[in-house]
Amino acid sequence: MRIISGKFKSRRLQVPANITARPTTDFAKEGLFNFLNNIIDFEQVTVLDLFAGTGSISLEFISRGCQKVVAVENCKTQANFILQITKNLNINNLVLFRLDVFQFLKTCKTTFDFIFADPPYELKNFEQIPDTVLNTNILNPEGIFVLEHSAQYDFSSNLRFKSHRKYGNVNFSIFE
Repeated sequence: MRIISGKFKSRRLQVPANITARPTTDFAKEGLFNFLNNIIDFEQVTVLDLFAGTGSISLEFISRGCQKVVAVENCKTQANFILQITKNLNINNLVLFRLDVFQFLKTCKTTFDFIFADPPYELKNFEQIPDTVLNTNILNPEGIFVLEHSAQYDFSSNLRFKSHRKYGNVNFSIFE
């Protein structure tokens, strides 16, 4: 896993073998961030990374100058990896919640400019994720929500769906 751009550009992070998360591929992450470069100012957004896994997306935002990132990851192994990386890179603007994402969403009172979710593809009721996240009102009015998913899902009928991007086997649906 590597950080594509910014302060930690080209930094390679060795993901331990015992991590069960499926990190977003570097190719897909680079494509997503090239798209985002044209629509957001990284230094001005607050970010929520749901199902943070290895923290790859969170770290990319931090590297690009984002002032605050909140990551939510329930798995102890993945959460510990994120904490170790933030310690090694001396990152102090990433807040990690080791908590079930759905519990977090029920109690969160903060709003965000950008929300990213990369749930396990086999998650029960995966197709309900966009409405679950968007109905919490934690996305700022001009904010963007991106869901990473497999090709088996099509969210284009969702009223808040804006676009779809595909990079290799990775699909991103964008909502506003």
